[in-house]
Amino acid sequence: MSQTSAALGRIQPSATLAMSARVNALKADGVDVIGLSAGEPDFDTPDFVKEAGIAAIRKNLTRYTDVDGTAELKDAVAFKFSRDNGLTYKRSQISVNSGGKHTLFNALVATVDVGDEVIIPAPYWVSYPDIVNFAGGTPVFVEGPASQGYKITAEQLDAAITPRTKWLILNSPSNPSGAAYSASELKDLGEVLRRHPQVLIMTDDMYEHVWYAPTPFATIAQVCPDLYERTLTVNGCSKAFSMTGWRIGFAGGPEWIIKAMGKLQSQSTSNPCSISQAAAVAALTGDQDFLEERNAAFKRRRDMVVSMLNDAPGLDCPTPEGAFYVYPDASGVMGKTTPKGQLIDSDEKLIGYFLDEARVAAVHGAAFGLSPAFRISYATSEEVLARACKRIQEACAALK
Repeated sequence: MSQTSAALGRIQPSATLAMSARVNALKADGVDVIGLSAGEPDFDTPDFVKEAGIAAIRKNLTRYTDVDGTAELKDAVAFKFSRDNGLTYKRSQISVNSGGKHTLFNALVATVDVGDEVIIPAPYWVSYPDIVNFAGGTPVFVEGPASQGYKITAEQLDAAITPRTKWLILNSPSNPSGAAYSASELKDLGEVLRRHPQVLIMTDDMYEHVWYAPTPFATIAQVCPDLYERTLTVNGCSKAFSMTGWRIGFAGGPEWIIKAMGKLQSQSTSNPCSISQAAAVAALTGDQDFLEERNAAFKRRRDMVVSMLNDAPGLDCPTPEGAFYVYPDASGVMGKTTPKGQLIDSDEKLIGYFLDEARVAAVHGAAFGLSPAFRISYATSEEVLARACKRIQEACAALK
């Protein structure tokens, strides 16, 4: 008899966190390794947000709050959705959680039964299928290759839907590819979803404000208002406000889903950190001008990384429209051998080669469901990125 649950056996540790742990161990041993595997902005939390957290401590706002968020934070989330997305939510339609992953976990575990199918476009964030598996559901993967800009088409979505489909998960801009769906593309997907009223839509907009496309950001409940009643719009403070450690995620959606998520949260974590909630109010309602400056820095880094990786023999790196990742296609190096004679026949072998020989850490594409490729985060300085890309260029040139 296993000592751990069957549900635990259905999931794997996060590949991105595992690589970050490996990098930290190498650095602790004094190895000159450049870690580009973590999905975390390198900018500091804005000072006005930090001051709001400090003020909350001094005001002794250190007790339990309502399970799924204070009234003040729910009002701030509603304000954000209205200002940025043209979406109107009442407090009873908003859930606040301990990070975006917690939001997604609550929503899926509270709604997915054994046999339910969840459509997940690939490449996907590593946690989506594992959360579905944990809940007893069945992930259904739909590949959006580089030739399609790492996005799926309406025709592909239609072909993937069955009577057992419970959810479609959309992540735009995407982790790992940075691909972003335009309003027109979302409308095309919406046309399909109208024909399948049993399908709920979960849109993970965590990278909304890390955006470079010439057209404005759009989310599906905004461009397809008739789908509002079955869409859960997920977002958070981690990426835009550099608040990864503060752990605040949130969602707006149908009251029945929000209530179900709250029920689950009441028996798991209870409320998110009270101090973080106070800081999040400031983040969502305060001055947003700093986002433009940070985006300009991310865009400069993106352009440099894309250019340098496209100069690496065998790599083809599309230009992402958002987030702070690139996802180079590595088809051109598959089947080659390293100077030590190792055959590169998978993207996992390739990133192992990069780590062992070039001392650059990335995450292999198989972890994101689309190979051969790998993910690099460019949320670090241009100087570090230039050194890392040069090492990758040299490693690729050394393959035979």
